[in-house]
Amino acid sequence: MAIVGHTLLALLEGGPRHGYDLKRAYDERFGHDRPLHYGQVYSTLSRLLKNGLVEVDGLEAGGGPERKRYAITDAGITDVAAWLDTPEKPEPYLQNTLYTKVVLALMTGRSAADVLDAQRSEHLRMMRELTRRKAGGDLADQLICDHALFHLEADLRWLELTAARLDQLAAEIDPGKPS
Repeated sequence: MAIVGHTLLALLEGGPRHGYDLKRAYDERFGHDRPLHYGQVYSTLSRLLKNGLVEVDGLEAGGGPERKRYAITDAGITDVAAWLDTPEKPEPYLQNTLYTKVVLALMTGRSAADVLDAQRSEHLRMMRELTRRKAGGDLADQLICDHALFHLEADLRWLELTAARLDQLAAEIDPGKPS
């Protein structure tokens, strides 16, 4: 199950909620950059209902169609607990788009240094934006920004190391070409 499903399940552990309430709670805590669409909330709830992880706790009449209130089941609580107890697989990023661009620039006679410089500028721009966001955010937003900043710092170290090794990489890609 995807992160959205587990997140909605965990939010339901606090008590039954309508889809609208779940979307709002998700967006406030986790959706700053990518708020959920209502369709995604309701399709996820439908899947959770089908899988026995949630149940309809009640129907309420409103100005429009009846609103369903969802509650987590014991199976849903067990599922959330198992998900939280399972460590995420670290992503080693052994093959990424940036590395591919550097190699292809070298292979096609373009400037790999320019590719790295442009990427460095974009990383620094994003780091400034995240630093501003972090300064004005609550603790949860600060932690999210720190996570992103640490990843960007690691990327910057890789950019610097790669720039220092461009001649060596070019020689390995095309051994007959003079450095």
